[in-house]
Amino acid sequence: MISGRIAPEELRSHQWYGTDGLRSFSHRARTRQLGYLPEEHLGKPVIAILNTWSDINPCHVHLRDRAQAVKRGVWQAGGFPLEFPVSTLSETFQKPTPMLYRNMLAMETEELLRSYPVDGAVLLGGCDKSTPALLMGAASVDLPAVFVPAGPMLPGHWRDEVLGSGTDMWKYWDDKRAGIIGDCEMAELENGLARSPGHCMTMGTASTLTAAAEALGVTVPGASSIPAVDSGHERMAADSGRRIVDMVWRQLTLSKILTAEAYDDAVATVLALGGSTNAVIHLIAMAGRSGVKLTLDAFDRIARTVPVLANLRPGGKYLMEDFHFAGGLPAFLAGLTGVLHLDRPTVAHATLREQLDGALVHNADVIRGRDNPLAPEGGVAVLRGNLCPDGAVIKHIAAEPALLRHTGPAVVFDDYQDMQRTIKDPARALTPDHVLVLRNAGPKGGPGMPEYGMLPIPDYLLKQGVRDMVRISDARMSGTSYGACVLHIAPESYVGGPLALVRTGDLITLDVEARSLHLKVGDDELERRRAAWSPPPMRYGRGYGALYQDQITQADTGCDFEFLARQGEVPDPYAG
Repeated sequence: MISGRIAPEELRSHQWYGTDGLRSFSHRARTRQLGYLPEEHLGKPVIAILNTWSDINPCHVHLRDRAQAVKRGVWQAGGFPLEFPVSTLSETFQKPTPMLYRNMLAMETEELLRSYPVDGAVLLGGCDKSTPALLMGAASVDLPAVFVPAGPMLPGHWRDEVLGSGTDMWKYWDDKRAGIIGDCEMAELENGLARSPGHCMTMGTASTLTAAAEALGVTVPGASSIPAVDSGHERMAADSGRRIVDMVWRQLTLSKILTAEAYDDAVATVLALGGSTNAVIHLIAMAGRSGVKLTLDAFDRIARTVPVLANLRPGGKYLMEDFHFAGGLPAFLAGLTGVLHLDRPTVAHATLREQLDGALVHNADVIRGRDNPLAPEGGVAVLRGNLCPDGAVIKHIAAEPALLRHTGPAVVFDDYQDMQRTIKDPARALTPDHVLVLRNAGPKGGPGMPEYGMLPIPDYLLKQGVRDMVRISDARMSGTSYGACVLHIAPESYVGGPLALVRTGDLITLDVEARSLHLKVGDDELERRRAAWSPPPMRYGRGYGALYQDQITQADTGCDFEFLARQGEVPDPYAG
């Protein structure tokens, strides 16, 4: 046996294939039934390729081909690849929100890897919830694993404009409602907004989470920014297949990579990228599955130590293809070495320091230096106050600066449908000073905490030139969204959090610099309102939804299922 390398008899799959019992005989016979020769798999690492491909997921529609590239790499390295279809979480089409099903994919990932003769895994995903779901499940099993990001789509185009999916959708939809453009222009935009397979090419949730995965050390270097249709993406997939076989032989499991230091570095990366607020929830949940306690306070602490160095939409100018050719995440992280833990391992190198050695920035406007940041502090702030005792977040880099310290009267909407029906009514007499409040949109109330947090500004205000207002909710918002939107208020209104007690006309003060969100109502009055409040009926009487509403935790703790988030032993199955 080579030093540091396990013997074939020590492979997890050996208990399925390598013993003298009846079950092992049956497993070998059934593998022959699949058309494989003994020498193709016996004594070799069995690699599961978990593929979130689907015909209705445009972010992942190319992953069927990428799975073949991964297989090529596994074969080249002497492994035995097996492809498994798993749930596809399409941000574009799945309702009420794929966030409702993130934990379901995490469960599927965990139980599939645990119950089959698998020695390691390659995880194919990228659309918002698939990245954390796959890594949460894989971390719970703790096998060697490599993540293959789906990659960003090509930049959009309309006339002489370069478009960013999501971000420019919101912008031009508001232009249409303001009467600036018409139906013909919108029809052209439909054809130019999303031009290829791949996830959003802004620094939305998908790009934020795949960058976080690379910062954690679970992708090959540079993987997170390669455009989905670039030939380099297929080469990266094949390299990931080769890499996982070596990891199995060396037993480089996820617990050796996903350490507390790795999660701190992922948080710093997200904040310095000006990344999506959704990353706060997902990284807390992922860390919990790794046995690491990550809190909102850690995000706020780290935000004060890192500037925003990525000039990417929605907070900046450029798109992910520009970021990739400017040097990608290796070059970006090389500018943050002063705050990173450089001596931890990654799937590709003995240390992150080694992985970043020689990385260069090729465009200093896309990837800024510390002497020329896009913003002096990380792009997300954590708020506290009597309206959010367990915290809330705001992506202040994407808001109008004048609104970051604001007091105004609340206008309350009890749910999203109520808001849609009534917000455009001129009788509400909304002004730019009002604070729009949406409740019953959190983990239980949404259900699933939909991306409702970028509440629409009424048409009549848009026509006056108003493009931002303070908006507060227990919902999330798309990472491609922008504006002075306070999100993830915890505890949520549906379970009796203070947001449930706000009434139209109450004054609310937002002060981002002070990290404060305060409802200017006396404690005695709030207690009277609380005594009169009654919980709404549960939304689900059966099925997965009933499991969800029974087990889901609040935003500040990651919205995992309680029975999955807690620590405890799970035995490996007996295969003999």
